[in-house]
Amino acid sequence: QVPVVESGGGSVQAGGSLRLSCAVSGNTYSINYMGWFRQPPGEEREGVAAIHTGSGTTYYADSVKGRFTISRDNAKNTVHLQMNSLKPEDTGMYYCAATPARMTFGQILREWPYNYWGQGTQVAVSS
Repeated sequence: QVPVVESGGGSVQAGGSLRLSCAVSGNTYSINYMGWFRQPPGEEREGVAAIHTGSGTTYYADSVKGRFTISRDNAKNTVHLQMNSLKPEDTGMYYCAATPARMTFGQILREWPYNYWGQGTQVAVSS
């Protein structure tokens, strides 16, 4: 098992910034990818950003490119999501997830390859 714990959500006005953090523990050596997903109110969960824990290669949904940055600190088994220029449509529950899977490009921001999930942290952006 790999417990996943998110932190750093909150409320902010449009144009503001938030930084989310995700800590994993347990069998972290097996983790290949960590990702952030979000679920806006009344909508399905969607992939936002992901990072390969070995190479550091990052992946982003088109809706957040240029505004969000995912980074990792392998020594601390932590991944961060820096969110700048936030918009009301960024509002939702943000989940961190981890997987040992080796994935193709098209799978990296999909939910199903990720085995381990956190409880989520709420982000609210007001206009």
